[in-house]
Amino acid sequence: MKRLIFLFATLPAVAMAQGWGNVSAEKEEVFSWAKWWTEPMFGGTWMAWTRASLGFFVFVFGFIAIMALLEWRWPGGSERQGVLGLTTTRGDRLFIGLLGSAYIFLAWLGLVGTPIWIPAGLAALWIGFAFWRI
Repeated sequence: MKRLIFLFATLPAVAMAQGWGNVSAEKEEVFSWAKWWTEPMFGGTWMAWTRASLGFFVFVFGFIAIMALLEWRWPGGSERQGVLGLTTTRGDRLFIGLLGSAYIFLAWLGLVGTPIWIPAGLAALWIGFAFWRI
């Protein structure tokens, strides 16, 4: 009887020592878009360059390039009176749109957290509204 009790008491330790307890812990790595989008692209730099930060800078500089082409084609900035009562140019509307988008993202992250796809859609709608009505 003592041997049986000793066997049942030591059996889990023997199984763990042989690695049988880790069989269920080993899982296959599943691809995650969120991880891919936010993991650092390369290490050892002062800034964590992710695909999200790269996308942001490509978006901003792309918008600036589009604005430069529009200014080259139709100079003067296309001034108009908007719903805010301001006389704005294309550059003013871009600045108001980007500034409002930053506030949308900061408010969302402060109040809700992740995911940030919803504020991205709201920011796109805000920029569209800024160019259309402001």
